[in-house]
Amino acid sequence: MASVTSPVDRRGVTWGLVAVAIVVALTFIGSDRLVWFDAALVGYLFGLVFAVFGVVYRYAVWLRRPPTAMLNKRGWDAFRARKARNAAALPALVGTHVLGQTFIYRRSKTRWLAHQLVFWGCILAALITFPLTLGLLHFQSVGQQADRYQVYVSRVGTAEFDASTVIGWVIFHGLDLAAVLVLAGVFIFLRRRLNDPGALAVERGGDFLVLAGLFAVSVTGLFLTVSSMWLDGQFYSALNTLHALTVILGLMYLPFGKLFHIFQRPGNLGVAYYKTANAEGEQALCRRCGDGFASAQQIADLQEVLPQMGFDYQADDGGSYQDTCPRCRRASVTLAQSARVGGFG
Repeated sequence: MASVTSPVDRRGVTWGLVAVAIVVALTFIGSDRLVWFDAALVGYLFGLVFAVFGVVYRYAVWLRRPPTAMLNKRGWDAFRARKARNAAALPALVGTHVLGQTFIYRRSKTRWLAHQLVFWGCILAALITFPLTLGLLHFQSVGQQADRYQVYVSRVGTAEFDASTVIGWVIFHGLDLAAVLVLAGVFIFLRRRLNDPGALAVERGGDFLVLAGLFAVSVTGLFLTVSSMWLDGQFYSALNTLHALTVILGLMYLPFGKLFHIFQRPGNLGVAYYKTANAEGEQALCRRCGDGFASAQQIADLQEVLPQMGFDYQADDGGSYQDTCPRCRRASVTLAQSARVGGFG
């Protein structure tokens, strides 16, 4: 009887369960044995646990794919080859590749601005929502002063602030500010996609779904503030349920949609080290013209990975087409086409 290979990655499941256990432990310990856990946020916690398991599982599977595994290995090799220099360069790489996203700025300033607005809006929302959901963060009034609060991290009291001050307003409206940032980015993305034929040509269905999800989370969150501040709480219960639903569904979609690239982006730091090492290393020589055209290490890695992906680039003489420079490849294709049609002249 033939064995059936399970599509489930056991190592990914293991790491996913470990991550979930860490989240549950943080919730129990951080909320002082659930004393400061807000039961109204249990739905958010469910969505977070699902997202953590899904993201860690998919990330573990992604790391084991041949191209990713090779880049991961070579990135660490390049980093360890010159630890002091590479460690010193790390803050700048994080600033440009992860936080500043300058690679997008070089392509389009408008696209970069939209990315930055959505990125920092989501970061701000996560820094507020997740600690509150886990019970790691809560506020208590100070004495009999109705407008003065103290910030508690678990059971440890930290800074105090007045709700009537600018700082107090920013703290209590941090999620509103995050929603405004995200909405601004979403509108720029939509305008670009609807007005730019080039962007629309490469549009995928999941792109609009992500924008719709971000829009729904942000708008329903802002409506909660509108209801509490200007409508005397009208529709607040329904809006709260709708907002919670959009957030939970968004968290559950996170491991499967386009936003998963958020977690892949830090891996590009290793790629940057790999590129630097390749630029400084030995160059591969074209087997046809003898000119250098790429890093010898990169070509060797390609020749190792491509067969694992099901690609066969072996030449008739036993060599590899990966040992041929792009110019000679184009010339070979032209000559082959000419021979096939009996010449171009």
